[in-house]
Amino acid sequence: MPASLRHLANWAIIGTLLAQDPCGRQILMSELTELYDQIRACTRCVLAQGRTRAVPGEGPETADVMFIGEAPGFHEDKSGRPFVGAAGRFLEELLSDIGLHRKDVYIANVIKCRPPGNRSPTPTEIEACRPYLDRQIELVQPRIVITLGRFSMERHFPGARISSIHGIPKKIDGVLYYPMYHPAAALHQPSLRQDVVGDMKKIPELLRQIEQIEESNRPEDAEQLALF
Repeated sequence: MPASLRHLANWAIIGTLLAQDPCGRQILMSELTELYDQIRACTRCVLAQGRTRAVPGEGPETADVMFIGEAPGFHEDKSGRPFVGAAGRFLEELLSDIGLHRKDVYIANVIKCRPPGNRSPTPTEIEACRPYLDRQIELVQPRIVITLGRFSMERHFPGARISSIHGIPKKIDGVLYYPMYHPAAALHQPSLRQDVVGDMKKIPELLRQIEQIEESNRPEDAEQLALF
């Protein structure tokens, strides 16, 4: 079934479950909304002092595909939404190339508030936001998580270099983790654009083959999947 139809089916099922079992799915949906409220009120690190808006994330609560970026930038800080600047427009273009739309996928960041001057997030800031991102993954339950950039990649491919493992997936507990360069990197370094486009084009086939991909708990084992 095409992804778009599959999501429509998912939403129809959710509506049925809400009507039949308000103590089940309804709680799950409200937990994600409650999590957004917690993120917007968060003061766990110093970034809360300088933010305009926290950026929890957005997308279908049943999304098969989740993108995880690094941190909000200027436009995201103003709007409270992830990936709304130039990198976001490029991401939407990449999604269109594989038959998906922004509304089909879930988008979040490793940290939820903009670092001053768009600097890299510190380990303390990443750790402060870690429970929020872990909970988002737990609630959405995506089939594939695409990590965008090295800070997002580090969570699931510790110690690896993105130049070596981009486009090579690894399956952990039934979820496929797939490292890519951040779209912003391709905008700043045009030489990376071909890698980003090529890696994105592998995603539909990965989704079709996900059940046949073996589990791996070691980053180096992901190399066997490089043929995708």
